[in-house]
Amino acid sequence: MKKPKFKTWYFFSNLLSIFIWVFLLIIGVIFYFYYTLPEIDFSVESTKRKPTITILDSEYNKIREIGSPYGKFVGVGNLPSSLHAAILAIEDRRFYSHPGIDFKSLIRAFYVNFKAGYIVQGGSTITQQLAKNLFLTSERTFSRKIREALLAIWLERNFTKDQILSLYLNRVYLGSGTYGVDSASKEYFDIPVEKLSIYQSAMLAGLVKAPSKYNPKTNINAARKRTETVLMSMVDAGYISKKDLQVIERDTEIISFERDEDIGKYFTDWIVEQLQNTLGVINQDLTVVTTIDKNLQLYSEKIIREKTNVLKSQFKLNQAALIVLSRDGAVKVMIGGRDYSKSQFNRAVNAKRQPGSAFKPFVYLSALEAGMLSNDIVEDKPINIDGWKPRNFSNNYKGTVTLEEALSQSINTVAVRVAGEVGIDSIIEVARRFGITSPLTKDLSLALGTSEVSLLELTSAYVPFANGGNAIIPYGIKEIINTNRKIIYKREGSGLGSIILAPHLKSINKMLKRTVIDGTGRFARIDRPVAAKTGTSQNFRDAWFVGYSSDFISGVWVGNDDGSGMKGVTGGTVPAKIWKDVMLRAHKPYPLKDLLEGDKKDKVNGFSNFIKRILGKGKNN
Repeated sequence: MKKPKFKTWYFFSNLLSIFIWVFLLIIGVIFYFYYTLPEIDFSVESTKRKPTITILDSEYNKIREIGSPYGKFVGVGNLPSSLHAAILAIEDRRFYSHPGIDFKSLIRAFYVNFKAGYIVQGGSTITQQLAKNLFLTSERTFSRKIREALLAIWLERNFTKDQILSLYLNRVYLGSGTYGVDSASKEYFDIPVEKLSIYQSAMLAGLVKAPSKYNPKTNINAARKRTETVLMSMVDAGYISKKDLQVIERDTEIISFERDEDIGKYFTDWIVEQLQNTLGVINQDLTVVTTIDKNLQLYSEKIIREKTNVLKSQFKLNQAALIVLSRDGAVKVMIGGRDYSKSQFNRAVNAKRQPGSAFKPFVYLSALEAGMLSNDIVEDKPINIDGWKPRNFSNNYKGTVTLEEALSQSINTVAVRVAGEVGIDSIIEVARRFGITSPLTKDLSLALGTSEVSLLELTSAYVPFANGGNAIIPYGIKEIINTNRKIIYKREGSGLGSIILAPHLKSINKMLKRTVIDGTGRFARIDRPVAAKTGTSQNFRDAWFVGYSSDFISGVWVGNDDGSGMKGVTGGTVPAKIWKDVMLRAHKPYPLKDLLEGDKKDKVNGFSNFIKRILGKGKNN
């Protein structure tokens, strides 16, 4: 008995309806994802590398390269044919024939993955990979794959195959922080991409699948095994013959393991800021010759890391910063924190903290300029100023002391009495003259360093004590050279002139020497004459040590970013010990010298103000 025909018709009618609805659903999904694609504002020019800044130390050694992580943009026509062939053989053999999506590869990958039970093979084309690199994230989701496919079709409709391949090869990540084949070629082989051999081309092509796994600098055996797979794919695709494969050079020395040390990142970040202030918009590659001493910087980073790692738990300190300057203000070392990878905030330049007693030299210099002498007697006893009762760190009082003893022992009551005698305006004028630019409070607490300053600012203000009395502006750039090797900037000039009279400089140096000889800075003694001052803010929030020889001026700060107190850390302990280690290393090639005493001629910038203070006209009680 035959089945009624209407049942067959009914079956096919339902099947057709299902297909129609599935088709409409697919169209709807496609339209949804099409209208939720990221905005596309894109051109070939927009993918080309941005200007690169190469930063050199004072001896012209490269210490960092900042800017685009991409190498120069190289079109397919200028690439070696071996690289072109290796990429296509291992990544996308039908690149020049598919419309952006290779359905045959997708079906093959689905079958292989289904059979294996996990993802073994991908089916993305080079165009799809480029779409992901340019516009999407690397998340493994169904929606991302759909958007990737739609964007691949868009790329194929708007660019030629050679343009797409060029974009891909100049954007693909190839490990060790390199993007693009030119950057990777220089990183791994120390040659431009145009000079790659067949074997080197195959090794680069092999990196695309898993840059970390097949990185020849970290896993040479895996890299070589992967390279052989690529070479076999090139044979299978017909790009090279089996005979060619046998004669390809597999030199074990082809990998370049030389790499410039990436040091002084806080310093180089600061240099880039200086560049922008000097040149404005940077639209060309630049080479910047700086003042940094690479070896001393490396050693100082090691000291900061070792000292703080050992002491951070014991003393509850989490951060440190260090500056070393030459006597003309050149930055030789800059460390803005314990670990740049965890925090890029530069505490040497941008953090403002209370310097405590490290500010006192400007108080005592005001006293000297007002006519007092270093051996003048002052009383160390309790003081009460409208209810404010500043105390000494030891909570003890010594009675009568000289100004020199008071400064070297960091006696707070004497500093406040002296400030009251000379006037806050006079102290502020001295601080400004020496380079302190931060806001300063106009009350007697200023004598105890309650106004916040940066480490670079305070260390720079000590430089005139070390160089014979000449004001400076700290600097890090010596020369800027453009792509045509033309010097477009060169630092010139000999400073801002004398700002302190020789007798006063001699006295302040004598007073600050005592800090290291028998004062609060005894832990910082080194093999030559030095002078310094310790500083500790309230509740041990900040600890400072700033000191100098006739060759270098260095400042150290330790503390916590959140302002919490440390456990008993003063400027004369941890900072003084760090300072000592760094300064001993800095002075190794330098002969012993006494501190400079300044210009014997009785002249100073702002001399009329100095005369007024001596006469009492500038005094502010």
